[in-house]
Amino acid sequence: MYNPTVARLTYRALLGRRRAAILFVLPGLLLLIAAAVRGFNGPDDQIAADVLGGFALATMVPLIGVIAGTGAIGPEIDDGSIVYLLAKPVKRPTIIFTKLIVAIAVTMAFSAVPTFLAGLILNGNGQQVAVAHTVAALVASIAYSALFLLLGTVSRHAVVIGLVYALVWEALFGSLIAGARTLSVQQWALAVAERTSGEGLIASDVGLPVAAVLLVGVTVAATWYAGRKLRTLTLAGDE
Repeated sequence: MYNPTVARLTYRALLGRRRAAILFVLPGLLLLIAAAVRGFNGPDDQIAADVLGGFALATMVPLIGVIAGTGAIGPEIDDGSIVYLLAKPVKRPTIIFTKLIVAIAVTMAFSAVPTFLAGLILNGNGQQVAVAHTVAALVASIAYSALFLLLGTVSRHAVVIGLVYALVWEALFGSLIAGARTLSVQQWALAVAERTSGEGLIASDVGLPVAAVLLVGVTVAATWYAGRKLRTLTLAGDE
């Protein structure tokens, strides 16, 4: 199910000079905010939880997921170069699974690691705030990568749709409308963080058992459907 050649090509596409520069911006901004907040307020567990939940999980992780998930396959479909990969003797579900692994790895590296470092800066991991949000970023990275990889497979406007979901649904509607929070990857990840951190610092509108089922279900369903959609792509000369 994992093809090293596909993985190498995908890593090269995702970590090219222009895309890598974009990937570094948000983690750098998070660390800068964390340093400024620590300098002005000193170590504070609740402030640390608010910064990590409000910026890292609500903004940085989904945006990096958009870049990595859609970038793993979307540009190849847009410019037609995917046909060269599909012409190789590699099963199409293997292509999707390999690209998903790469997208997850990139999203985790550029979101979970900076989240942990920012937590250490903010309060030295007091009340397990840094660890809790890092675990949340890890599980959210998996679900976001699967969702946005699916978008990159089914739509030429995947980046726009992904940004709308990340910035409008997750950040705006998720903070204003209670029902929207139930269908939010951010809230599912926060349910995991809530169980790990000190009492009262992190809250989620979704219970942990439901969140775990939804995280797994969305990841599996999105990966399966992306593989199915890739199978429907026909090469010139197939008919």
